[in-house]
Amino acid sequence: MLPCLARAACLALALLAGPAMAGDLTDFNAAVEQAQSHNRVAIGYLRTGNVDLASLEIDRLREAWGALAQRFAGKRPDAFDGIARYGTLWTGVSARLVAADLMLKSGRPDAARQSLDAIRGDLYDLRKAAGIAVLADCVRDANAAMDALMAYDDRALDWTKSATRFSIANKASIYGSVLERCDGMAGEAVRKAPEFRRLVDGAKAGLALIPKAIATRDSDLLHRVLIELRSFDNLL
Repeated sequence: MLPCLARAACLALALLAGPAMAGDLTDFNAAVEQAQSHNRVAIGYLRTGNVDLASLEIDRLREAWGALAQRFAGKRPDAFDGIARYGTLWTGVSARLVAADLMLKSGRPDAARQSLDAIRGDLYDLRKAAGIAVLADCVRDANAAMDALMAYDDRALDWTKSATRFSIANKASIYGSVLERCDGMAGEAVRKAPEFRRLVDGAKAGLALIPKAIATRDSDLLHRVLIELRSFDNLL
């Protein structure tokens, strides 16, 4: 599943890049996505405890990042002119890759995953500073919205409080809105990919059950829905 999604995303961006020059933003985004596809797969493997495959993906990520740095570290796309984060990105990500490798070899996969996720954050912050929006950043926004919704995965919820019911509904609505935005941002190849559709449509179906859980004050139903949504979110 994870490698299939990564390949679909790479294909979509590669098609968008076309014959762009090395300093073009589209070409830069495609090269970043190629590297980050290995990052996302590695994070997924670490989340499920598959350290050996995670290590292999980190090696691939390091190789892809090295090629990316060779092409773009000294030749930034015009969109990043004046953005200080661009200059510090290369050494910062390289340091995080070293840290991830060290943490993995010392038997600390959770710390390795944090280092890899921090790379996502570095790229997210860079693009945000430049006013650039890509699907990967929308997915990161969806992850954050899902984190906020998961705070209500508690069978001891006090359903008598209207504030609790309202907050659950509000957090679910926010997550659904971000998913819709991501679905709209995806290129045609990604949007039509069976894996992507299963995740997005499955999450939407799960969100549709939350009003019922609230209306019936059913903590067990809410728990089952949130666990399923978290699974979709992790794979996304």
